[in-house]
Amino acid sequence: MEYISLARSGTGRQKDQPHLRIKTYAEKSSLKWHWLPASLCASPDQVFGCQLESLCQREGDTVPSFVRLCIAAVDKRGLDVDGIYRVSGNLAVVQKLRFLVDREGRLDLDSAEWDDIHVVTGALKLFLRELPQPLVPPLLLPDFRAALALSESEQCLSQIQELLGSMPKPNHDTLRVIAHSDKNRMTPHNLGIVFGPTLFRPEQETSDPAAHALYPGQLVQLMLTNFTSLFP
Repeated sequence: MEYISLARSGTGRQKDQPHLRIKTYAEKSSLKWHWLPASLCASPDQVFGCQLESLCQREGDTVPSFVRLCIAAVDKRGLDVDGIYRVSGNLAVVQKLRFLVDREGRLDLDSAEWDDIHVVTGALKLFLRELPQPLVPPLLLPDFRAALALSESEQCLSQIQELLGSMPKPNHDTLRVIAHSDKNRMTPHNLGIVFGPTLFRPEQETSDPAAHALYPGQLVQLMLTNFTSLFP
């Protein structure tokens, strides 16, 4: 039986006050560096709840191994399953999978234990929800929303491609892997409903939830239907 390792190498820390450097956006293409306590990134070995940049640095890749494994499992045995991302898997089994990912450092999603593909997709959605910072930087959300409102289709796609390209590479590449996994029985519209609020979520609860209700799903739908031009 072949296992794929989820790499775990230590990160440097200061002696008295551990910190990790992460990126946040002040405007579309201008970065500011902020220092946050490493405790906000969960334990050094965890995958769920870890800062995306820190996790990718630890694994030596721009897309977390767990995300690649889940997408590969869906491509292998979930493309003909109705509601592949809409139907929830057994929560207890999803939590068991999460525990193994965080504690054991190796995972075989071909095992009979994970026969229910909805457990795999449920764990992937949980991973994305538990990212300390949303996959799409929240300070880019107004720019995405403004681009979506443009009346000219080519201008809209050009602006969104520019915004995607301005994201940190782990965020961009992880979003690309997820958006590329659209060859299943769910329509782009339904995938947008499932993934939009998670991928394009504000950092804090908005005072006007209705204003954030529609455009995240529309953005995901647009990315799926224009994948080749938006992710060249």
